[in-house]
Amino acid sequence: MTTTADDMRSNRDIIGRDDVTDVAAVLAMVGHDEPDGRHLVDDPCPAEFTWDYQKGAKPKLDKLYEKAKNAQWNGTTDLPWDTEVDQEKVVIANREANGDNLRWANTDISGTVLEKWGDKEWMRFGVENQNWMLSQFLHGEQGALLCTAKIVETVPWIDAKYYAATQVVDEARHVEVFSRYLDEKLSGHYPINAHLGLLLDDIIQDRRWDMTYLGMQIMVEGLALAAFGFIHGMTTEPLLKRLLRYVMADEARHVAFGVLSLQEYYQELSSAELRERQEFAFEAAVRMKDRMLMQEMWERMEVPPDQVVRIITQGPERDDFQILLFSKIVPNLKKLGLLDAADGWLREKFTEMGAIAFEDLSDATEDADAFADGSPAERQVV
Repeated sequence: MTTTADDMRSNRDIIGRDDVTDVAAVLAMVGHDEPDGRHLVDDPCPAEFTWDYQKGAKPKLDKLYEKAKNAQWNGTTDLPWDTEVDQEKVVIANREANGDNLRWANTDISGTVLEKWGDKEWMRFGVENQNWMLSQFLHGEQGALLCTAKIVETVPWIDAKYYAATQVVDEARHVEVFSRYLDEKLSGHYPINAHLGLLLDDIIQDRRWDMTYLGMQIMVEGLALAAFGFIHGMTTEPLLKRLLRYVMADEARHVAFGVLSLQEYYQELSSAELRERQEFAFEAAVRMKDRMLMQEMWERMEVPPDQVVRIITQGPERDDFQILLFSKIVPNLKKLGLLDAADGWLREKFTEMGAIAFEDLSDATEDADAFADGSPAERQVV
């Protein structure tokens, strides 16, 4: 079956706007906490029992499961929680190490509130940036916890249920350590970003088990792996650096789990079914790109939205950073055959976003982590 442009939904149909790069539309959606501290999502997906208990029927998943059992680490005892973290000192050290001040030296902030900021305000900006970033990591990990528990319920193969159960433990540990770091080492939480929240709701509400895999294991976990790697390379704070490295070792397995589970299954789908997966992947990519504009932080810093639009659209490094986040996603979508299905529609979308250059990227560290023997603490990864 040949797919034409008319078969595909428009950007407005998929993401609610015509222009993917419409910064004003992105910033118009800001996350806020629910008054009672809870967020309920209807989940229509049926749980599925399997009476085929043959372990190892899917050898690659079985191998990953055996590795995962021996790769568990303890968030309480394997991290140096006695490390003193002074947020302001961390902000200064990170700026000195990464030349962060140069970004603002090259940005025209005249006529904005940033023009009047002094050292106190710029320091607060650095602190709030830390709080916002780690808060979104925390919320994303809880989303992964819920989605992986759903995979245990819904995936039809016993080897996948076994492995997903180990990932539930991984995700609970990630929620634990990010929450503790925010509570004990940083100075404030942020609500979940509106765009991240929309994506997680979409993943949970879809009744098809493979959409949970695609949305969480490939898209969200893939972006998380890239984001954690980026922050790991930027931060000078030793506790956070080790925390992120341990989490990255787990995430490498999670992404591999998604690829191994979906590669064979997607070969069986029709063109129409593959088009739906492409559109879902595109929506997820845009939602995750949108979340990086830090709407909640700008609101807390009392910077008017129109000024944020002007500030953000000036910086080419912003686009470079956002494109870098797709470095783990695009190669795996290619492995699943989704880039070139439907006459290459998704390839065209990622080309427009500037991310297609990553399609053949490989990461030796990530590959080693996915099937490593022992926990990252035992292997003393850094």
